[in-house]
Amino acid sequence: MKIYVTGRPGVGKTTVVFKAIDILRKHGLKIGGIFCPEVRGSSGYRVGFKIVNLLDHSEGWLARKNVQLRGPRIGKYVVIVNDAIVVGVKALKDAREKADVIIIDEVGPMELRVSELRREIVSSLKSSKHIIAVVHYRLRDFEIMNILRGYLRYEVTLANRSILPKIIADKILLEIKR
Repeated sequence: MKIYVTGRPGVGKTTVVFKAIDILRKHGLKIGGIFCPEVRGSSGYRVGFKIVNLLDHSEGWLARKNVQLRGPRIGKYVVIVNDAIVVGVKALKDAREKADVIIIDEVGPMELRVSELRREIVSSLKSSKHIIAVVHYRLRDFEIMNILRGYLRYEVTLANRSILPKIIADKILLEIKR
């Protein structure tokens, strides 16, 4: 089962996926992949994004606000290429090898600016594993959009975000039972 969720920023895409993960874990499934949560500073403003390996919980910086840093820029943020490779590439390779379900949060501009991480995202999306991906609502990557044509798509809205985790988890659990 291959599923992706999309929707406007702040609507709850990642929350939907994490609630689905909780359901899947309660059924004994091993979850791997990447999670890229925002990080807020002491003043409450966003300072960047981490990248976390869902299997071993290792983490690094995906992107940070800092004019002194070197690397690809996405708006106010600089992508931390080394951390994206060390944490993200390993997380996706490990997930393809060891997990029952691969999570990719998210397929977006920061993640795709690192060629090694982009390659692993594409390999994971093409893999035979069950996948739940969060896809940036403005993604215009032809190769990835072509892969996603074969996926079940859910747009997260305020109206459906409370019921989607169970719908998504049930789809995967039903496919596993087949």
